Amino acid sequence: MIVLQHIERRFQVGDEEVHALSDVSLTVTSGEYIAIMGPSGSGKSSLLNILGILDQPDSGVYELDGIKVSGLGEKQQAAIRRHKIGFVFQFFHLVPRLTAFDNIALPLMLSGVARAERLERVGAALTAFGLSNRAQHRPDQLSGGQRQRVAIARATIMRPSVILADEPTGNLDRHSGIEVAEILEELNRQGMTLIMVTHDPDMGRRARRQILMVDGEIR
Repeated sequence: MIVLQHIERRFQVGDEEVHALSDVSLTVTSGEYIAIMGPSGSGKSSLLNILGILDQPDSGVYELDGIKVSGLGEKQQAAIRRHKIGFVFQFFHLVPRLTAFDNIALPLMLSGVARAERLERVGAALTAFGLSNRAQHRPDQLSGGQRQRVAIARATIMRPSVILADEPTGNLDRHSGIEVAEILEELNRQGMTLIMVTHDPDMGRRARRQILMVDGEIR
């Protein structure tokens, strides 16, 4: 499903060149549950950004479902990102002025899904994530765990094949964090590939496969 071959990513910081990713090769099969771990600055987020087509490698090949993503134009990459990848972030990145319902519906609206289908799919998502009684609440009226559940519902409303989660429990208390992890794991059991960056060793151990990154390399 995902194949990375000899990925390199460098950044210029002042007079210094930072080697964020160095000769990274990785294969992920459909339906896997992977935790990417390592110290700060080890390249975890850089790798996730490449996988999510939020950033481009300086060299190497990235294939997703047999498509060489790194060779596509911006519009084609955006289409793949919209339909195949769901993002979950530590700080939720919800639109503050929109209700929970409208935040979840946003990807459907941007993709031109008809109103009747939007209503049906968002309603089902709110029920599935235990948010039906919070549908008309804005993010500032929700708890951290509820905001992350809205973010996960938004990330998966397009039924992506891959969920990329960057420290999804890092901004939550332990109880809420475990609830969020269990939601992500249920989505994984339903067939979505789950790749999670985490500093938390307890969360990392929940994954079926752990990848350790040090100094931009997979160890």
